[in-house]
Amino acid sequence: MSEVVTALFEGTQKDEIIQKINQIPCSDSTAARRTEIFADDLLEQLSSAIKKAKFISLAVDESTDITDNAQLMVFVRFFDEEKGEFHEDVLGLTNLHGHTKEYDIYEAVTLMLRDRAIDLKHVVSIATYGAPCMIGKERGLVSRLRTHHPDLMAYHCIIHQMVLCASLGERYSEVMTTVMKLVKYLRTSSALQHCLLRLFLIEVNATFDDLLLHNNVRWLSKGKVLERFWALRKELETFLLDQKSAKAKPFADFMKNDEKMEIVAFLTDITSHLNDLNMKLQGKNSTVCDLMLAVRAFQRKLEVFKCDLQQDLLHFPRLLDQTAGKHHHHNYAEFLDKLIKNFQTRFEDFPLGKQVLLCIENPFLVKNIAEFSNEATKVFQWASAASQHTELIELQENLTLQESHCDLVTFWTKMVTAAGVPLLQKMALQILTMFPSTYCCESAFSTMNMVKDTYRHTLTNEHLHQCLRLALTPFMPKFKQLVAQRRCHLSH
Repeated sequence: MSEVVTALFEGTQKDEIIQKINQIPCSDSTAARRTEIFADDLLEQLSSAIKKAKFISLAVDESTDITDNAQLMVFVRFFDEEKGEFHEDVLGLTNLHGHTKEYDIYEAVTLMLRDRAIDLKHVVSIATYGAPCMIGKERGLVSRLRTHHPDLMAYHCIIHQMVLCASLGERYSEVMTTVMKLVKYLRTSSALQHCLLRLFLIEVNATFDDLLLHNNVRWLSKGKVLERFWALRKELETFLLDQKSAKAKPFADFMKNDEKMEIVAFLTDITSHLNDLNMKLQGKNSTVCDLMLAVRAFQRKLEVFKCDLQQDLLHFPRLLDQTAGKHHHHNYAEFLDKLIKNFQTRFEDFPLGKQVLLCIENPFLVKNIAEFSNEATKVFQWASAASQHTELIELQENLTLQESHCDLVTFWTKMVTAAGVPLLQKMALQILTMFPSTYCCESAFSTMNMVKDTYRHTLTNEHLHQCLRLALTPFMPKFKQLVAQRRCHLSH
């Protein structure tokens, strides 16, 4: 800042500005103290806003930081009536101290709720990843919370796609593992070899000049690694055949094996489709309606993919390229059958039916009111079936609302208020409060890896939590109020 002032100003004005800049405290203790003050203020704002919220939802996920400490991330989502929008913020970050068992996670989550003065009965839903410690029927986090709140809606985040592939056949898992080992061998076993590989790819005018390494964060899948590998497969085979290393020979043999490469082609195609679904489930400001729309569309696509395997391979261009229209070595339709059943199993316990979600998306399209009422009553037992019938009919006959063009949040929070449908509005607010996935947690873990990196690995868990809160919160610190409460000490 001083150098910029020196370049832009002259005379006494420059000296005065530089003098003021030199008075800014910049020590490490001052920076840490300011972070603590801002984080406490933001946490107080969050707690105050949560107390006013009628419904809240949680998203829970767990990962490890750079020092291999297990970190439990909990996000909260609620509707802020004052600002007229939904907020997603970090409820807390807890170090599990090496253990990630059901009881440890349950204790950490309930402690966060107590610290924020949140009544579990106000929690509408909880989204988790599909580990047994989260969704175990007897001792998992969800089952323990349901002992105190039986009406709690729970579902786990979908599409950890490489887990899907690994669980649907040892043959596919083995090929996937070999590809990842091959990529790792070429990229990380030797700096010289990696350099030679890049020079070789540039020399032969390959589509890309390097391979990709996959990231262990779950929503960054291995699908992109497969796509890059497939695009460079011929160049990689040539490069491996020229290698004199004994380690390169098994990989070269793998590349020459038509049966194995056919599986690679199929996995590349199917993971690219799963990647498309993954992208639709990511990002902020999405709702559970958006999630289910994307998932149900993908389930229908799987049926089309299954038929396509027996016909023209329109949706499997890499498999078509590898087989050249000839007979397949493997029964990939069996793989898709298992994938279809896997999706059905993952969503058979999802609490919201098609008619309920359709009502939230567009209540004027609901034709079967009785079916809608049956689905809604199963989830929202407090909702009278008779009231649902009358309110939905009154809403559908409201021509003013029918002609309105606005987003879901505005429609259900403002537009329908005057229509006199409190039961439907309450139902809609609860559904829109639900987290569509644990994307916010996964994204926060990426931020955590940037905050607590190799140069800041000694960062305490409390300071890590505070830094993440400043990085992720939608709230703004009350700067003027905080400054008015303190005095400036130029000595430090």
